[in-house]
Amino acid sequence: MSFQITDACTGCGACMKICPTGAISGEKKKKHVIAEDLCIECGACGRICPKEAVLDQLGNRCTPVKRSQWKKPVLDLSRCCSCTICEDACPLGCIALCELGMCNKHRYPSLIKPELCIACGFCVTDCPQDALTMI
Repeated sequence: MSFQITDACTGCGACMKICPTGAISGEKKKKHVIAEDLCIECGACGRICPKEAVLDQLGNRCTPVKRSQWKKPVLDLSRCCSCTICEDACPLGCIALCELGMCNKHRYPSLIKPELCIACGFCVTDCPQDALTMI
């Protein structure tokens, strides 16, 4: 089941702007809706909604969090195998494999677009080495 928008929605459009898949639609100042077939359950809509008008996939009301306080993925180099799964899991392409320094030519995931990161945690969930943590 996808996230849902309740009648508390005032149609501000914040959720529609943040949704990485375009699953949210609606007119300004009217209740918005989430297309279940497009929702990837990233939770960004619930974190951004100022009216707490979003329910998660379990039916729990989402609490808004200031964007500056959203968690970001942090890498444990000792566990990473450079498999690129985290890069593929990111719905906004915020993670890419990069070389670390001049001496180390091994490529590791790096948050190359931190301003676009929606704190979905898909990179952490999909990492087979548990090399990423949301902090």
